[in-house]
Amino acid sequence: MYKLRWWRADASEVMAVTAMGVWEAVLAGGGRRFIKRKDSDAGETGRALEELRSSLYNEMHSSESAKRQQMRFCGPSVALTFNFAVAVGIIMANKMVMGSVGFKFPIALSLIHYAVAFVLMATLKTFSLLPVAPPSKSTPFSSIFALGAVMSLSTGLANVSLKHNSVGFYQMAKIAVTPTIVVAEFMLFQKKVSTQKAVTLAVVSLGVAVATVTDLEFNFFGACVALAWIVPSAVNKILWSSLQQSGNWTALALMWKTTPITIFFLLTLMPLLDPPGLLLFSWNFRNSCAIIISALFGFLLQWSGALALGATSALSHVVLGQFKTIVIVLSGYLIFGSDPGVTSICGAVIALSGMSFYTYLGLKKDSATSGKKAPSRQNSFMTKPKVTADNNDADSEQEDNV
Repeated sequence: MYKLRWWRADASEVMAVTAMGVWEAVLAGGGRRFIKRKDSDAGETGRALEELRSSLYNEMHSSESAKRQQMRFCGPSVALTFNFAVAVGIIMANKMVMGSVGFKFPIALSLIHYAVAFVLMATLKTFSLLPVAPPSKSTPFSSIFALGAVMSLSTGLANVSLKHNSVGFYQMAKIAVTPTIVVAEFMLFQKKVSTQKAVTLAVVSLGVAVATVTDLEFNFFGACVALAWIVPSAVNKILWSSLQQSGNWTALALMWKTTPITIFFLLTLMPLLDPPGLLLFSWNFRNSCAIIISALFGFLLQWSGALALGATSALSHVVLGQFKTIVIVLSGYLIFGSDPGVTSICGAVIALSGMSFYTYLGLKKDSATSGKKAPSRQNSFMTKPKVTADNNDADSEQEDNV
Protein backbone atom coordinates (compact mmCIF):
# COMPACT_ATOMS: atom_id res chain seq x y z
CA MET A 1 0.00 0.00 0.00
CA TYR A 2 2.77 2.40 0.94
CA LYS A 3 4.77 1.39 -2.08
CA LEU A 4 1.85 2.18 -4.35
CA ARG A 5 1.54 5.67 -2.88
CA TRP A 6 5.26 6.23 -3.32
CA TRP A 7 4.99 5.09 -6.93
CA ARG A 8 2.15 7.54 -7.51
CA ALA A 9 4.21 10.34 -5.98
CA ASP A 10 7.16 9.41 -8.14
CA ALA A 11 4.94 9.32 -11.20
CA SER A 12 3.57 12.82 -10.50
CA GLU A 13 7.10 14.14 -10.05
CA VAL A 14 8.14 12.54 -13.31
CA MET A 15 5.19 14.17 -15.13
CA ALA A 16 6.04 17.57 -13.63
CA VAL A 17 9.68 17.28 -14.62
CA THR A 18 8.66 16.17 -18.10
CA ALA A 19 6.29 19.15 -18.49
CA MET A 20 9.01 21.55 -17.37
CA GLY A 21 11.37 20.03 -19.85
CA VAL A 22 8.89 20.45 -22.65
CA TRP A 23 8.24 24.08 -21.62
CA GLU A 24 11.99 24.79 -21.55
CA ALA A 25 12.30 23.27 -24.98
CA VAL A 26 9.52 25.51 -26.28
CA LEU A 27 11.13 28.58 -24.77
CA ALA A 28 14.49 27.58 -26.15
CA GLY A 29 12.94 27.46 -29.62
CA GLY A 30 10.71 30.49 -30.39
CA GLY A 31 8.43 30.80 -27.39
CA ARG A 32 10.51 33.40 -25.65
CA ARG A 33 10.48 35.59 -28.70
CA PHE A 34 6.68 35.18 -28.85
CA ILE A 35 6.26 36.23 -25.23
CA LYS A 36 8.58 39.17 -25.69
CA ARG A 37 6.59 40.25 -28.73
CA LYS A 38 3.36 40.02 -26.73
CA ASP A 39 4.95 42.08 -23.95
CA SER A 40 6.15 44.68 -26.43
CA ASP A 41 2.68 44.86 -28.02
CA ALA A 42 1.15 45.37 -24.60
CA GLY A 43 3.69 48.10 -23.88
CA GLU A 44 2.94 49.86 -27.14
CA THR A 45 -0.81 49.66 -26.42
CA GLY A 46 -0.24 51.16 -22.98
CA ARG A 47 1.88 53.96 -24.39
CA ALA A 48 -0.77 54.70 -27.04
CA LEU A 49 -3.47 54.87 -24.37
CA GLU A 50 -1.28 57.13 -22.25
CA GLU A 51 -0.65 59.44 -25.23
CA LEU A 52 -4.39 59.54 -25.96
CA ARG A 53 -5.13 60.40 -22.34
CA SER A 54 -2.51 63.14 -22.29
CA SER A 55 -3.77 64.59 -25.59
CA LEU A 56 -7.34 64.68 -24.26
CA TYR A 57 -6.07 66.34 -21.08
CA ASN A 58 -4.21 68.94 -23.13
CA GLU A 59 -7.33 69.62 -25.21
CA MET A 60 -9.22 70.44 -22.03
CA HIS A 61 -6.47 72.03 -19.95
CA SER A 62 -4.38 74.22 -22.27
CA SER A 63 -5.29 77.66 -23.52
CA GLU A 64 -3.99 76.97 -27.04
CA SER A 65 -6.15 73.87 -27.50
CA ALA A 66 -9.19 75.56 -25.96
CA LYS A 67 -8.75 78.46 -28.38
CA ARG A 68 -8.50 76.06 -31.34
CA GLN A 69 -11.64 74.25 -30.23
CA GLN A 70 -13.54 77.54 -29.94
CA MET A 71 -12.44 78.60 -33.42
CA ARG A 72 -13.33 75.17 -34.79
CA PHE A 73 -16.84 74.86 -33.39
CA CYS A 74 -17.83 78.54 -33.18
CA GLY A 75 -16.95 80.41 -36.33
CA PRO A 76 -18.20 83.87 -37.28
CA SER A 77 -21.58 82.70 -38.64
CA VAL A 78 -22.32 80.51 -35.60
CA ALA A 79 -21.23 83.19 -33.11
CA LEU A 80 -23.23 85.97 -34.79
CA THR A 81 -26.34 83.78 -35.08
CA PHE A 82 -26.04 82.73 -31.44
CA ASN A 83 -25.69 86.36 -30.33
CA PHE A 84 -28.65 87.45 -32.45
CA ALA A 85 -30.95 84.74 -31.04
CA VAL A 86 -29.98 85.47 -27.42
CA ALA A 87 -30.41 89.22 -27.93
CA VAL A 88 -34.01 88.70 -29.02
CA GLY A 89 -34.63 86.56 -25.93
CA ILE A 90 -33.16 89.04 -23.48
CA ILE A 91 -35.25 91.86 -24.97
CA MET A 92 -38.39 89.96 -24.02
CA ALA A 93 -36.98 88.98 -20.61
CA ASN A 94 -35.98 92.55 -19.75
CA LYS A 95 -39.35 93.87 -20.92
CA MET A 96 -40.96 91.47 -18.45
CA VAL A 97 -38.61 92.52 -15.64
CA MET A 98 -38.87 96.27 -16.26
CA GLY A 99 -42.55 96.23 -17.20
CA SER A 100 -44.75 93.65 -15.49
CA VAL A 101 -42.38 93.00 -12.58
CA GLY A 102 -41.58 96.68 -12.08
CA PHE A 103 -37.88 96.33 -11.26
CA LYS A 104 -36.63 99.92 -11.64
CA PHE A 105 -32.99 99.42 -10.66
CA PRO A 106 -30.85 99.16 -13.84
CA ILE A 107 -27.43 98.97 -12.18
CA ALA A 108 -28.68 96.38 -9.69
CA LEU A 109 -30.10 94.33 -12.57
CA SER A 110 -26.71 94.40 -14.31
CA LEU A 111 -25.06 93.40 -11.02
CA ILE A 112 -27.42 90.43 -10.68
CA HIS A 113 -26.64 89.40 -14.27
CA TYR A 114 -22.90 89.34 -13.65
CA ALA A 115 -23.26 87.66 -10.25
CA VAL A 116 -25.28 84.82 -11.79
CA ALA A 117 -22.72 84.57 -14.61
CA PHE A 118 -19.92 84.28 -12.04
CA VAL A 119 -21.75 81.50 -10.19
CA LEU A 120 -22.32 79.59 -13.43
CA MET A 121 -18.67 79.89 -14.44
CA ALA A 122 -17.54 78.85 -10.95
CA THR A 123 -19.69 75.73 -11.33
CA LEU A 124 -18.05 74.97 -14.67
CA LYS A 125 -14.62 75.47 -13.11
CA THR A 126 -15.50 73.10 -10.26
CA PHE A 127 -16.19 70.32 -12.77
CA SER A 128 -13.06 71.26 -14.83
CA LEU A 129 -15.23 72.41 -17.75
CA LEU A 130 -14.02 76.01 -17.83
CA PRO A 131 -11.28 76.65 -20.44
CA VAL A 132 -7.86 77.41 -19.05
CA ALA A 133 -6.62 80.99 -19.28
CA PRO A 134 -3.27 81.79 -20.93
CA PRO A 135 -0.26 82.41 -18.68
CA SER A 136 -0.40 85.66 -16.76
CA LYS A 137 2.78 86.88 -18.46
CA SER A 138 1.11 86.85 -21.89
CA THR A 139 -1.49 89.48 -20.97
CA PRO A 140 -0.81 92.37 -18.57
CA PHE A 141 -3.17 92.69 -15.65
CA SER A 142 -3.79 96.29 -16.64
CA SER A 143 -5.54 95.08 -19.82
CA ILE A 144 -7.77 92.69 -17.84
CA PHE A 145 -8.54 95.40 -15.29
CA ALA A 146 -9.34 97.95 -18.00
CA LEU A 147 -11.68 95.51 -19.74
CA GLY A 148 -13.54 94.75 -16.50
CA ALA A 149 -13.88 98.45 -15.71
CA VAL A 150 -15.17 99.55 -19.13
CA MET A 151 -17.50 96.55 -19.22
CA SER A 152 -19.19 97.70 -16.03
CA LEU A 153 -19.52 101.25 -17.41
CA SER A 154 -20.80 100.02 -20.76
CA THR A 155 -23.47 97.74 -19.30
CA GLY A 156 -24.54 99.94 -16.40
CA LEU A 157 -24.67 103.26 -18.25
CA ALA A 158 -26.58 101.68 -21.15
CA ASN A 159 -29.40 100.64 -18.82
CA VAL A 160 -29.42 104.03 -17.08
CA SER A 161 -29.51 105.82 -20.45
CA LEU A 162 -32.46 103.73 -21.61
CA LYS A 163 -34.30 104.55 -18.39
CA HIS A 164 -33.83 108.34 -18.52
CA ASN A 165 -33.95 108.93 -22.31
CA SER A 166 -36.42 108.14 -25.03
CA VAL A 167 -35.81 105.18 -27.34
CA GLY A 168 -34.96 107.55 -30.20
CA PHE A 169 -32.22 109.35 -28.28
CA TYR A 170 -30.91 105.99 -27.02
CA GLN A 171 -30.66 104.77 -30.65
CA MET A 172 -28.79 107.93 -31.63
CA ALA A 173 -26.24 107.21 -28.91
CA LYS A 174 -25.87 103.63 -30.19
CA ILE A 175 -25.29 104.91 -33.73
CA ALA A 176 -22.53 107.20 -32.41
CA VAL A 177 -20.62 104.11 -31.22
CA THR A 178 -19.70 103.23 -34.83
CA PRO A 179 -17.53 106.28 -35.62
CA THR A 180 -16.13 106.12 -32.09
CA ILE A 181 -14.85 102.59 -32.75
CA VAL A 182 -13.23 103.71 -36.01
CA VAL A 183 -11.43 106.59 -34.27
CA ALA A 184 -10.45 104.50 -31.23
CA GLU A 185 -9.03 101.64 -33.31
CA PHE A 186 -6.97 104.13 -35.30
CA MET A 187 -5.64 105.77 -32.14
CA LEU A 188 -4.91 102.52 -30.30
CA PHE A 189 -3.82 100.16 -33.09
CA GLN A 190 -3.33 102.42 -36.15
CA LYS A 191 -6.06 100.40 -37.83
CA LYS A 192 -7.59 102.09 -40.85
CA VAL A 193 -10.94 101.58 -42.52
CA SER A 194 -11.19 101.53 -46.29
CA THR A 195 -13.20 104.20 -48.08
CA GLN A 196 -15.80 101.68 -49.21
CA LYS A 197 -16.39 100.45 -45.68
CA ALA A 198 -16.53 103.97 -44.28
CA VAL A 199 -19.20 104.98 -46.81
CA THR A 200 -21.11 101.74 -46.14
CA LEU A 201 -21.08 102.30 -42.38
CA ALA A 202 -22.34 105.85 -42.91
CA VAL A 203 -25.22 104.55 -45.05
CA VAL A 204 -26.07 101.90 -42.42
CA SER A 205 -26.05 104.48 -39.62
CA LEU A 206 -28.22 106.84 -41.65
CA GLY A 207 -30.73 104.08 -42.43
CA VAL A 208 -30.93 103.01 -38.76
CA ALA A 209 -31.41 106.63 -37.70
CA VAL A 210 -34.25 107.16 -40.18
CA ALA A 211 -35.90 103.86 -39.21
CA THR A 212 -35.73 104.12 -35.42
CA VAL A 213 -35.30 107.74 -34.33
CA THR A 214 -38.88 108.98 -34.12
CA ASP A 215 -38.44 111.17 -31.06
CA LEU A 216 -35.48 112.83 -29.39
CA GLU A 217 -36.88 113.52 -25.93
CA PHE A 218 -34.24 113.63 -23.22
CA ASN A 219 -33.27 115.47 -20.08
CA PHE A 220 -29.90 116.87 -19.08
CA PHE A 221 -28.98 113.97 -16.79
CA GLY A 222 -30.00 111.38 -19.40
CA ALA A 223 -28.02 113.15 -22.12
CA CYS A 224 -24.91 113.22 -19.92
CA VAL A 225 -25.26 109.49 -19.21
CA ALA A 226 -25.73 108.70 -22.91
CA LEU A 227 -22.65 110.69 -23.90
CA ALA A 228 -20.62 109.10 -21.12
CA TRP A 229 -21.69 105.64 -22.32
CA ILE A 230 -20.46 105.98 -25.93
CA VAL A 231 -16.70 105.78 -25.29
CA PRO A 232 -16.78 102.85 -22.79
CA SER A 233 -19.06 100.93 -25.13
CA ALA A 234 -16.65 101.34 -28.06
CA VAL A 235 -13.54 100.53 -26.00
CA ASN A 236 -15.30 97.51 -24.48
CA LYS A 237 -15.91 95.96 -27.90
CA ILE A 238 -12.38 96.77 -29.10
CA LEU A 239 -10.72 95.18 -26.06
CA TRP A 240 -12.87 92.04 -26.22
CA SER A 241 -11.97 91.55 -29.87
CA SER A 242 -8.29 92.47 -29.49
CA LEU A 243 -7.51 90.29 -26.47
CA GLN A 244 -9.11 87.19 -27.99
CA GLN A 245 -7.51 87.60 -31.40
CA SER A 246 -4.03 88.61 -30.24
CA GLY A 247 -3.72 85.96 -27.51
CA ASN A 248 -5.04 82.50 -26.72
CA TRP A 249 -7.99 83.80 -24.71
CA THR A 250 -11.33 82.06 -25.06
CA ALA A 251 -14.58 83.84 -24.34
CA LEU A 252 -15.32 81.99 -21.10
CA ALA A 253 -11.75 82.26 -19.79
CA LEU A 254 -11.74 86.01 -20.35
CA MET A 255 -15.18 86.35 -18.78
CA TRP A 256 -13.94 84.44 -15.72
CA LYS A 257 -11.05 86.88 -15.25
CA THR A 258 -12.99 90.10 -15.84
CA THR A 259 -16.34 89.38 -14.13
CA PRO A 260 -15.09 89.99 -10.53
CA ILE A 261 -13.70 93.37 -11.60
CA THR A 262 -16.99 94.24 -13.29
CA ILE A 263 -18.96 93.27 -10.17
CA PHE A 264 -16.73 95.50 -8.03
CA PHE A 265 -17.31 98.55 -10.23
CA LEU A 266 -21.05 97.89 -10.44
CA LEU A 267 -21.19 97.83 -6.65
CA THR A 268 -19.60 101.28 -6.59
CA LEU A 269 -21.95 102.62 -9.29
CA MET A 270 -25.15 101.27 -7.76
CA PRO A 271 -25.55 103.81 -4.90
CA LEU A 272 -24.70 106.66 -7.32
CA LEU A 273 -27.04 105.86 -10.23
CA ASP A 274 -29.79 103.61 -8.84
CA PRO A 275 -32.77 105.01 -6.95
CA PRO A 276 -33.23 103.97 -3.32
CA GLY A 277 -35.57 101.18 -2.33
CA LEU A 278 -33.89 98.04 -3.64
CA LEU A 279 -34.39 96.15 -0.38
CA LEU A 280 -38.03 97.23 -0.27
CA PHE A 281 -38.76 95.59 -3.62
CA SER A 282 -41.24 92.70 -3.52
CA TRP A 283 -38.89 89.71 -3.80
CA ASN A 284 -41.60 87.10 -4.15
CA PHE A 285 -41.24 83.86 -6.10
CA ARG A 286 -42.67 85.20 -9.36
CA ASN A 287 -40.56 88.34 -9.44
CA SER A 288 -37.40 86.48 -8.41
CA CYS A 289 -37.91 83.88 -11.15
CA ALA A 290 -38.35 86.60 -13.76
CA ILE A 291 -35.12 88.31 -12.65
CA ILE A 292 -33.21 85.00 -12.62
CA ILE A 293 -34.43 84.20 -16.15
CA SER A 294 -33.26 87.63 -17.26
CA ALA A 295 -29.89 86.96 -15.61
CA LEU A 296 -29.53 83.63 -17.45
CA PHE A 297 -30.20 85.40 -20.73
CA GLY A 298 -27.69 88.04 -19.65
CA PHE A 299 -25.01 85.37 -19.20
CA LEU A 300 -25.78 83.91 -22.62
CA LEU A 301 -25.74 87.39 -24.16
CA GLN A 302 -22.35 88.18 -22.65
CA TRP A 303 -20.93 84.82 -23.75
CA SER A 304 -22.34 85.02 -27.28
CA GLY A 305 -21.20 88.63 -27.61
CA ALA A 306 -17.67 87.66 -26.56
CA LEU A 307 -17.69 84.79 -29.06
CA ALA A 308 -18.84 87.12 -31.83
CA LEU A 309 -16.21 89.74 -30.99
CA GLY A 310 -13.50 87.08 -30.90
CA ALA A 311 -14.54 85.63 -34.24
CA THR A 312 -15.14 88.91 -36.10
CA SER A 313 -14.38 92.51 -35.12
CA ALA A 314 -15.81 95.37 -33.09
CA LEU A 315 -17.31 97.01 -36.18
CA SER A 316 -18.96 93.78 -37.31
CA HIS A 317 -20.52 93.39 -33.87
CA VAL A 318 -21.89 96.94 -34.04
CA VAL A 319 -23.38 96.24 -37.46
CA LEU A 320 -24.97 93.09 -36.01
CA GLY A 321 -26.54 95.19 -33.25
CA GLN A 322 -27.99 97.57 -35.80
CA PHE A 323 -29.25 94.62 -37.81
CA LYS A 324 -31.12 93.39 -34.72
CA THR A 325 -32.77 96.78 -34.40
CA ILE A 326 -33.89 96.75 -38.04
CA VAL A 327 -35.21 93.20 -37.76
CA ILE A 328 -37.30 94.20 -34.75
CA VAL A 329 -38.78 97.14 -36.71
CA LEU A 330 -39.56 95.05 -39.80
CA SER A 331 -40.90 92.07 -37.86
CA GLY A 332 -43.30 94.35 -36.01
CA TYR A 333 -44.53 95.67 -39.34
CA LEU A 334 -44.73 92.33 -41.21
CA ILE A 335 -45.81 89.96 -38.42
CA PHE A 336 -47.62 92.00 -35.79
CA GLY A 337 -49.20 94.58 -38.10
CA SER A 338 -47.66 97.66 -36.52
CA ASP A 339 -47.36 100.81 -38.63
CA PRO A 340 -43.98 102.52 -38.10
CA GLY A 341 -44.55 104.75 -41.12
CA VAL A 342 -43.23 104.93 -44.66
CA THR A 343 -40.15 106.86 -43.56
CA SER A 344 -39.12 104.16 -41.06
CA ILE A 345 -39.65 101.39 -43.62
CA CYS A 346 -37.50 103.22 -46.17
CA GLY A 347 -34.79 103.74 -43.56
CA ALA A 348 -34.86 100.03 -42.69
CA VAL A 349 -34.47 99.07 -46.36
CA ILE A 350 -31.53 101.47 -46.73
CA ALA A 351 -29.89 100.06 -43.60
CA LEU A 352 -30.34 96.45 -44.79
CA SER A 353 -28.83 97.34 -48.16
CA GLY A 354 -25.80 98.87 -46.46
CA MET A 355 -25.42 95.86 -44.16
CA SER A 356 -25.53 93.49 -47.13
CA PHE A 357 -22.81 95.44 -48.92
CA TYR A 358 -20.72 95.58 -45.72
CA THR A 359 -20.97 91.78 -45.45
CA TYR A 360 -19.93 91.47 -49.10
CA LEU A 361 -16.86 93.62 -48.48
CA GLY A 362 -15.91 91.51 -45.47
CA LEU A 363 -16.22 88.25 -47.40
CA LYS A 364 -14.25 89.73 -50.30
CA LYS A 365 -11.43 90.77 -47.95
CA ASP A 366 -11.31 87.34 -46.29
CA SER A 367 -11.08 85.53 -49.63
CA ALA A 368 -8.37 87.90 -50.87
CA THR A 369 -6.38 87.53 -47.64
CA SER A 370 -6.56 83.72 -47.69
CA GLY A 371 -5.60 83.67 -51.38
CA LYS A 372 -2.48 85.76 -50.74
CA LYS A 373 -1.39 83.89 -47.64
CA ALA A 374 -1.39 80.43 -49.26
CA PRO A 375 1.32 81.18 -51.91
CA SER A 376 3.50 82.89 -49.30
CA ARG A 377 3.58 79.72 -47.19
CA GLN A 378 4.22 77.58 -50.25
CA ASN A 379 7.11 79.71 -51.47
CA SER A 380 8.68 79.99 -48.03
CA PHE A 381 10.47 76.67 -48.57
CA MET A 382 12.25 78.00 -51.66
CA THR A 383 13.00 81.56 -50.60
CA LYS A 384 15.30 83.10 -48.10
CA PRO A 385 14.11 83.96 -44.59
CA LYS A 386 14.48 87.65 -45.33
CA VAL A 387 12.03 87.49 -48.22
CA THR A 388 9.57 85.53 -46.11
CA ALA A 389 9.70 88.13 -43.36
CA ASP A 390 9.03 90.89 -45.87
CA ASN A 391 5.99 89.04 -47.20
CA ASN A 392 4.63 88.54 -43.70
CA ASP A 393 5.04 92.24 -42.93
CA ALA A 394 3.16 93.14 -46.09
CA ASP A 395 0.35 90.76 -45.17
CA SER A 396 0.10 92.17 -41.64
CA GLU A 397 -0.06 95.73 -42.96
CA GLN A 398 -2.84 94.73 -45.35
CA GLU A 399 -4.78 93.09 -42.49
CA ASP A 400 -4.50 96.31 -40.45
CA ASN A 401 -6.05 98.27 -43.32
CA VAL A 402 -9.57 96.90 -42.92
